[in-house]
Amino acid sequence: MSVDKAIEGGGRDAASAAQISSQAVPRRALGDLFFRAITGFTAIFLLLVLIAIGVALWREGWDAFRTFGFGFLWSTAWNPVTNQYGALIFIFGTLVSSLLAMIMAVPVSFGIALFISELAPHWLRQPISSAIELLAGIPSIIFGMWGLLVFAPVFGNMEPWINDHLGKIPGIGLLFQGPPMGIGMLTAGIVLGIMIIPFISAIMRDVFLSTPGILKESAYALGGTTWEVMRHVILPFTRSAVVGGIFLGLGRALGETMAVTFVIGNTDSLSASLLMPGNSIAAALANEFTEATTHLYKSSLLALGFILFVVSFLVLVLAKFMLWRMEKRIGGGAL
Repeated sequence: MSVDKAIEGGGRDAASAAQISSQAVPRRALGDLFFRAITGFTAIFLLLVLIAIGVALWREGWDAFRTFGFGFLWSTAWNPVTNQYGALIFIFGTLVSSLLAMIMAVPVSFGIALFISELAPHWLRQPISSAIELLAGIPSIIFGMWGLLVFAPVFGNMEPWINDHLGKIPGIGLLFQGPPMGIGMLTAGIVLGIMIIPFISAIMRDVFLSTPGILKESAYALGGTTWEVMRHVILPFTRSAVVGGIFLGLGRALGETMAVTFVIGNTDSLSASLLMPGNSIAAALANEFTEATTHLYKSSLLALGFILFVVSFLVLVLAKFMLWRMEKRIGGGAL
């Protein structure tokens, strides 16, 4: 009799559990549906904001493109008095200063990340990592003020030596000839490189530390040196993330305003020498937007903003394409 009651009680428990489970499943499905809707809305909203920014810049800069045509992109004219405008000086300054910054920042960031992840003693890792994170949080205008008040005078004293030695090298000597003013394209590139080093090195440090320890220990056990482990184990494992971090730093360099404005010279002229002053799109917008008294002047500045938007977008697309190619090669066993 007790056995029958136990069986009957067990059946009731199983039925009640099934009923509770059937009620929980719709609730769980409803929660998943709500979470998916919220996350999807935020993702689509971000895409709409990106499109809205591009459309607004294009609409406001359309008069400049309509007036000057495609010649606006390669014209060096920039004269508010005669209403003649061209974007080549600013495109050139933006790309050259960003390229100089990346040439400086990428190797230094790689060395910092390698030292923290593989070479530094444990008691030193955290202070250096904290210093990098603090540098990443410093406003860009502070870097610009430091560059103008501290670095530019020191670099100006070094420029005569650069003129006398690097300026005489055949082929590239033209890049290092100019008056010792301390400010210019090379100064802007160096200050910009110092500013983006914390961003790139922090990303590289995190991805290097994410490499499984067993892979590194196996390489060291086989007699590999630190450089061999970095080259043949850590870099192949983290290559996609490293490239993504480098392009993130490049995107930051392309759109930087205040740090470049202080030290680039803000001269609307085109020169092959890196020691000569120049200008960039972001610096021109910061300096001249409030002074745009005519509609065409303002439209030309907003057209520059649209060009910077397109350049930054193309950089991100290129980064995504490179990451896709790397993942495809890794999946195919090419690495």
